[in-house]
Amino acid sequence: MPKKILFIYYQNLKPGGVARVMINLANELCENGYNISILFLMEGEHTFYKINPKIKIHTVDSFGHWGFNKVNPVLDKYLKKFRYRYSLKKYVYDFGQWDMMNQWLKKNHTQFDVVISCWYKLSAQISVNKTIASKTFAWEHSNFEVGGKIWGNLLRPKYKNLKGIICINKASVDYYKTLNPNTFLIPNLIGEPFESLENIDFSSKKNHLIYVGRLDEDKNVSSIIDVISNIDLKDFIFKIIGEGPDLENLKRLAKDKKLQSKIIFTGQLSIDQIKNELLDSKIFLFMSKTEAFGMVLLEAMFCGNALLSYDCNYGPSDIINQNNGFLVPMNDKKKFQESLQKLINEPDLLNKLTQSSFQESFQWRKNKTLTQWDKMINSTSR
Repeated sequence: MPKKILFIYYQNLKPGGVARVMINLANELCENGYNISILFLMEGEHTFYKINPKIKIHTVDSFGHWGFNKVNPVLDKYLKKFRYRYSLKKYVYDFGQWDMMNQWLKKNHTQFDVVISCWYKLSAQISVNKTIASKTFAWEHSNFEVGGKIWGNLLRPKYKNLKGIICINKASVDYYKTLNPNTFLIPNLIGEPFESLENIDFSSKKNHLIYVGRLDEDKNVSSIIDVISNIDLKDFIFKIIGEGPDLENLKRLAKDKKLQSKIIFTGQLSIDQIKNELLDSKIFLFMSKTEAFGMVLLEAMFCGNALLSYDCNYGPSDIINQNNGFLVPMNDKKKFQESLQKLINEPDLLNKLTQSSFQESFQWRKNKTLTQWDKMINSTSR
């Protein structure tokens, strides 16, 4: 009998790294003969990332909880000027969602051999129930410093009740091993359309610099624009792919720096369009303030880009080496600038690096990752 596995996450309604890596893995495990189900904690079509039709989808309407529908409107009405109202409303939602997920799991968990919780709040919630926790792996997608007083300080020690913990960077493994010895390092599965790229036509690449990701303060794209304004770009242009709260500010900054002809904002693109843009480009730029893994660095590498990134916590240092790019000390803008200018000024060096970066990507292909998941899912120890 194939093992029955349940993944749990919030949604697959819009772009998001966790939904994507979860669905990539679920699809692969399904193809490898496992019986896969996914519990989404929000209702909807759940069709943003394509899910294998053999996978069974369950949904819980966490927004239908009485806390969300009755308590939060009261907070809005009577505590308009209370400065912590927004945080309080988030907690009301979180505890309502916990209540609904808990009810569903108590009723249905016996149908599954293994549960994989895909977010730290959900893992903290599940870890309180020892029976369900004993068959649950926490798959940690954010860095271990998140959580605050409730999800971190109060509930994270309960991770000792879990069957195990899967981490995506080395620093997290060291931290979680102190809570649960059954802690594993398994890198994210990149999946299609990148996985099947067996060769690249390097001669057709254009002089493009590229960034792909959310446009918010943490991703720090304004610093990339600053760097670009201070170097000689020659005939290179910079493509910024993605959306987010900083989009209009970034457009204004590009205009202020008189870079409208050098910077192209594409907005949100489909995953196939992103692959094509990465295949066209030569250098991937990344100045994020914090990460948990930096999956987009791997996607850029799979498409033969040289990587230029800040050494932020956590992830880039697990990925970047002399064969695929430059890892710049955090906040050393001058060094980042010098490294980018060097790559633009020395086309032979850049071409060599794009090719060796692509070769490096074969170390990150799915077979190794799937073998690790197989071993872990089928382990009997706790």
